[in-house]
Amino acid sequence: MAYANEYGSGINLTALMIPVQSATVYAAQETSLYLPGLLVPIQEVPAGSASAQVAVMGSATTTTIVNNGAGGTETDPGADFPTNLPSNTKKTIDLDLIASRAVIRDLGGADFNDFGRILGNAIAKTIDTKVSVALGGLTPQEDIVALNLLDEVFKAIGSIRAAGETGALNCVVSATAYAGFMSIIGSSAYAGSETQNAAMRSGFIGMVAGVPVYVSAYLTDANTGLTNTKFAVFSADAMRMAMQGGVKVEFERRAAAVGTDIVASAAFGIEVIDATRGIIVQDAA
Repeated sequence: MAYANEYGSGINLTALMIPVQSATVYAAQETSLYLPGLLVPIQEVPAGSASAQVAVMGSATTTTIVNNGAGGTETDPGADFPTNLPSNTKKTIDLDLIASRAVIRDLGGADFNDFGRILGNAIAKTIDTKVSVALGGLTPQEDIVALNLLDEVFKAIGSIRAAGETGALNCVVSATAYAGFMSIIGSSAYAGSETQNAAMRSGFIGMVAGVPVYVSAYLTDANTGLTNTKFAVFSADAMRMAMQGGVKVEFERRAAAVGTDIVASAAFGIEVIDATRGIIVQDAA
């Protein structure tokens, strides 16, 4: 791509910022399976805070107040009914700073968009890796030899429903289990879904029992801490991400490098909020 003369100058930071910043943020949003916030919701953390408090969406109970006294009055109108909240009502998500840096040399002749894409991809990879680590904290389920992968998905969905989750579910399949999974469901029998970004479009496998299924290169044993990780099924209330201000890009002239520093960063955290609302399947046998 051709640029005007001012884009090739390491001194003109204003001209440099426009293409790099837009390319970085776009790449981070497009190449992350989770940054759009559809699979795992994102809670915004205000400036000045380093953590987020997230409510645990536990199963509360209700109390029926019976009017069975004389004249239709309550038997004990002065008594408070018992609290119905679960004992553990919140989780704390601590933010970590993740950052990537590049140097654009004067007269380097590089496409500034490429620098933005490299930095954005690095941020997206780190976030997807951290989410995969968190997925390892969901309720574990051992792979059963007699069942194929599709039956294992049905079993996981049934277990989550039996635990009381009635909301929408998502499924993420590991790259190592992808071939076996597709050999069972085929490439078109379960097609049909609207997705928000490039990572979700390219990673989308299909719909199984009303659950969107995606493949991720980062759902690995090294990240989950499990053995032969197959897939994870979870609801939006199983985990929560927290961010402060999204992906940021900063620029600074560095004379010693005869160029300009570009730093992409994000304040990000993720925690399992309710492990009963998600299941991760492994084959440890």
